[in-house]
Amino acid sequence: MAKVIQFPKPVVEKFGFKPVRKNVKQVKRIPGQLDLFTQGKVISLNQLSSFDEALLLDDRGDAKAKEIYQRAIEEGDSIADAYCNLGILESQAGNYSKAIDCFTKCLTENPRHFEAHYNLANLYAEIGNLSLAKVHYQISIEVEPHFPNSHFNLGLTLAMNKEIEEAIQSLKSYCRLVSPKDRFQAEELIQTFAQSIGN
Repeated sequence: MAKVIQFPKPVVEKFGFKPVRKNVKQVKRIPGQLDLFTQGKVISLNQLSSFDEALLLDDRGDAKAKEIYQRAIEEGDSIADAYCNLGILESQAGNYSKAIDCFTKCLTENPRHFEAHYNLANLYAEIGNLSLAKVHYQISIEVEPHFPNSHFNLGLTLAMNKEIEEAIQSLKSYCRLVSPKDRFQAEELIQTFAQSIGN
């Protein structure tokens, strides 16, 4: 008589939100070095735009970032990007309807805004609206086909929607875009999904 051995199911976590970071130069920190200026006040010595100031505050986890993103929108400074990053902050605060509103306002400004489609897809997946998550992941892939996280998260969404063959294809696309060491989890999922459909 054969004995069935149950293998533990892998814990899979989707990739999170992708903020817009293109306007501010990131400061490289040396590992182990303390940041002496985390509590410092931002003083506009080089005339940062409102959007750039909001990014700096956002990077520090300062709640004032929301207010400054809103100011950037009112001033017409990187409106789509400000709405996108504001949507992430609203989502992280659990204000899902406000987050969706921010992402859709971003898309009104720029219908091909990659980060907004990707982040909106993540939000829809998080709240369980898999059909809208799928659509926005697919659009994000159309806009930016070489961003691997869109393929991975689309694969998870398709699998949750019981579209297993499509999920496998999406995860294979992810594997083609990442280094061999980053493929392990996706390859494990592909194998599990293939076994579930008998391939």
